[in-house]
Amino acid sequence: MEKETKKVRPFGVRDQVGYVCGDMAGSFVNLFVDSYFLTFCTYVLGISAAWMATLFLVARLWDAINDPLMGSFPDRWHLGKTADKFKPWVKLFMIPLALSGVLCFSNVPFTGIALHAWVAFVYIFYGMMYTGASMPFGAMANVVSQDPMDRAKLSRARSIGGTVVGIAALSMVPIFCFDSDSNILPGRFTLLAVIFGVLCIICYCLLCHLTPERVHVEQGQGEKFNYGKVLKAAFKNRPLIGVMVGTIGSMLFITGAAQVRSYIYKEYYQDTGMMTVYSILTLPILLLCFILVPKIVNRFGKRNVILAASAYNLVFSLLILLFPIQSALLYTVLNLLATTGQNAFVMLIWALVADCLDYSEWKFNFRSDGSMYSLYTFSRKIGSTIASTGAATALTAIGYVSGTNVVQSAATVNSIYYLVNIIPVLTCILELVGVGLIFNLDNKTTNTMYAELKERRDAARSAE
Repeated sequence: MEKETKKVRPFGVRDQVGYVCGDMAGSFVNLFVDSYFLTFCTYVLGISAAWMATLFLVARLWDAINDPLMGSFPDRWHLGKTADKFKPWVKLFMIPLALSGVLCFSNVPFTGIALHAWVAFVYIFYGMMYTGASMPFGAMANVVSQDPMDRAKLSRARSIGGTVVGIAALSMVPIFCFDSDSNILPGRFTLLAVIFGVLCIICYCLLCHLTPERVHVEQGQGEKFNYGKVLKAAFKNRPLIGVMVGTIGSMLFITGAAQVRSYIYKEYYQDTGMMTVYSILTLPILLLCFILVPKIVNRFGKRNVILAASAYNLVFSLLILLFPIQSALLYTVLNLLATTGQNAFVMLIWALVADCLDYSEWKFNFRSDGSMYSLYTFSRKIGSTIASTGAATALTAIGYVSGTNVVQSAATVNSIYYLVNIIPVLTCILELVGVGLIFNLDNKTTNTMYAELKERRDAARSAE
């Protein structure tokens, strides 16, 4: 039975700051690995892009088993002496996650089979540790507050965390890890991974200190955990399926575009320093979205804002794809304007996920936040897999040759432009299909859902 924890301060700015820190924590490792692991392995370790594509695919096949299993842990077992359901699991996995990032960027003295085995081990280990830490962090939103507006604020806060890391931290990578001739400095990647690992742990500690779990399930009550029931409810949860499809599209951009961005700037424009400009210019766009998106959402609703932003993004991205741009600076500016729509999606998607979890309770009188949230996060990994595997496979197909100082052919360099810029187009199409055609919670239905859930919960408390 759900129960509001007594004598806990009301939801406020501290909760949002804590949630920003929580997303920054995972992003320090996740964004660094997603953006540069392929680059590090192909340029520094000399591993072929084709083999990396296979690794990404195999790792996600393992995730198909691992993610739902680990996601069910908070629903199956309670850690610690407090009533908190999710924070103890964050604390358990945060240090191994930080370590996994360092291992991914270690220039080990292995060769041949040993080297390939090492790369496979560290990448799969990273994926498992990221699941272990990020899944309970994301599911926490539903126990921090039951108010839909509070959850929307947490969703916005979460989007800020990853973006801050992307701007303030990842913008340092091209400056710190490449020399003036755009050559990679391997030891710098390792040092940066250590720094990001420490920051990851610090930020998770801030999350646990600043953001309390207010809604608890009393131990010893409720039926025995049944994962089959979770899957049945998930398959009938149309809003969740729609959000998952849209998120797969979003991850194509977040992971795919980030992974191949270094290739277009290094090979096509021969200016890796422009990646830093890209990151810096993201800041004013983010601030503008941070101010305007909540106001627009209050008038038009979360779903409508996402659809409008994705449609705008699609049109702009098609123009960039079909009419190649020769200036690195002009390309950077236009690309930033084109992908502004992704800021709205990222800011609002977590609020839609919370709606999906409440939809399960509304329609089926059943909820298992940790397990169902892990199914959603698995869709994020599916998107990352398609992006990673697709990018590595495409690089092989266009004739890219791995190595530190390899000169790519003109045809390969030209093809890199189209490879990079087809990704936002595919992203927007999947977002429009998922949120526009499958997701079926409009403003009226959502308001009805929350009104009825409030009546049920109030009745349950009165019966205690």
